[in-house]
Amino acid sequence: MQINDEQLIDAPREKVYAALNDPAILKKAIPGCQELDKKSDTEMTATVVLKIGPVKAAFDGEVQLSDLRPPSSYTITGKGSSGASGHASGTAKVTLEERDDGGTLLRYEVTAKLGGQLAQLGARMLQGTAKKLARKFFAALSEELGGAPAPATKADRKAEKKKAKEKPIATVEWVIGGLLVAAVLAAIIYSNV
Repeated sequence: MQINDEQLIDAPREKVYAALNDPAILKKAIPGCQELDKKSDTEMTATVVLKIGPVKAAFDGEVQLSDLRPPSSYTITGKGSSGASGHASGTAKVTLEERDDGGTLLRYEVTAKLGGQLAQLGARMLQGTAKKLARKFFAALSEELGGAPAPATKADRKAEKKKAKEKPIATVEWVIGGLLVAAVLAAIIYSNV
């Protein structure tokens, strides 16, 4: 599954980069994060409890950072498992762009693979949960950074425009599903991240 999106954050790029690598901030921002341990400057482990559709489980994950270019970009590679409930693995490329207004535009490209019960839930449900988790993560991160709640993502804005023009369809759910995977990866990765 591929997810590409962006998020505006009302904080300077250096501050956002530091927050994305601060275990205390990440533990507060990642939905369902129970534990987050920084093993080294590039490795973290985490336990995250998530409910995705009918599946509620604790996921134990490992994340590794690479291609570090502070404060502009890095790559996150992670994997997590919850026994029979499922497992996830993937990579996220994260870039942070300084904006003229003093804020930061965070872009991410996620490639993820799911297995077990999670993979059987269907893209719509997964993407719906992903969007919800991503929204919660970015709102909590923005709050931790002392800024306003995170504004809508590019995907949110596009979905709203499309929804206004058409009858309600599964577009929003599809985007949410993609963001669920991103959020699951973020929870796994950012808990290490």
